[in-house]
Amino acid sequence: MQDAPALSIDPLTRLAPWGSDPAASRGRRHPVVATRDRNDFQRDRDRIVHSTAFRRLVYKTQVFLNHEGDLFRTRLTHSLEVAQLGRAIARTLGLNEDLVEAIALAHDLGHTPFGHAGQDALHACMAEHGGFEHNLQSLRVVDVLEARYAAFDGLNLTFETREGILKHCSRRDAEVLEADEPGGVARRFIDGTRPGLEAQLTDLADAIAYNAHDIDDGVRSGLITLDQVCELPLVRRHRDAALAEHPALAADAGRRLLYETIRRMLSAQVHDVIDASAARLREAAPGSADAARTLPRLIGFSDAMREEGTALKRLLFQALYRHPQVNRTTELARQVVRELFAAYVAAPQEMRPGFAARDDRHRAVADFIAGMTDRFALGEHRRLTGRDLFAELAASTAAADTAGADGGR
Repeated sequence: MQDAPALSIDPLTRLAPWGSDPAASRGRRHPVVATRDRNDFQRDRDRIVHSTAFRRLVYKTQVFLNHEGDLFRTRLTHSLEVAQLGRAIARTLGLNEDLVEAIALAHDLGHTPFGHAGQDALHACMAEHGGFEHNLQSLRVVDVLEARYAAFDGLNLTFETREGILKHCSRRDAEVLEADEPGGVARRFIDGTRPGLEAQLTDLADAIAYNAHDIDDGVRSGLITLDQVCELPLVRRHRDAALAEHPALAADAGRRLLYETIRRMLSAQVHDVIDASAARLREAAPGSADAARTLPRLIGFSDAMREEGTALKRLLFQALYRHPQVNRTTELARQVVRELFAAYVAAPQEMRPGFAARDDRHRAVADFIAGMTDRFALGEHRRLTGRDLFAELAASTAAADTAGADGGR
């Protein structure tokens, strides 16, 4: 069989015709003077890295709450992994690596403390006040909430980076955003077009990263086992290949077999995305980044790999995300968010002055809570309620364990 023809990538710009050229960006909401040392997407990346919201990600939960262990992933380490995977794939497909990196580093800036448990609780609290959704909040962070520049609110990022940050949006929310910014980043949710290819790629790199590291963190926590996830062909074949090449791993009491399995699985998924996407790009041959927005989604897995990835997500959901131990801690996290929300609505002066002075009280409270790290939220909850819910859980668990041990004598 002949090799498929190579993608046409400009050796100077390293971009294919469908890659986003920073010189052709749709620009920023507030014009800025160009610099000679960085293009617009590189400036976006740098603004994100220097933002307060980015630094907070180091103490925001991925799956396991921040206090549960130093080696579990946080939103920051997850974002770095997404950026690394995205850049590697973008380089091969002729997409803009800097834009992929900027989107990856910013995509979780709007996440609440305590992961999806915090988001769900805050959404319920805001049900009668416009709701809460972390993708919208990430856009809100970079458009409004970051206060670093004298001339404007937010980070004033390019259209292309902001488009990638807003990867999900309801029709209702899109119409609100469209009214404020006609033809802007929400337009595609109304007219049915796609985001740029770099945004499509970052969305996929996000899924690849969290599936892999949730296996790692889940096994590290003891809540799932490698044998459990090896029930799936996607994982099992890479474990078996690792053992065939390195038989001594079978007797290794450490984590090398797990790491080797995950490494091989990641490589297989990356190569699958590259091969499947390259084939679609060659067939569709979009002449520009904007032309690609009018076509069906071009960046993605093969059908077979997509099905295997879906099966992995399903297993992780059932065995890890809904594990009784995870449920106990996430329910306490929801309680912390609910009680913080009620306390700040009743007494807005308990928030920092910039939030306390706002007229839109409920949205101000949501913005304040969403910006918290796990440990700051717990500290505020202790200050306002006098309770430490996680310490109480630990004490009750220890007491139950002691009672069980005594009963077995």
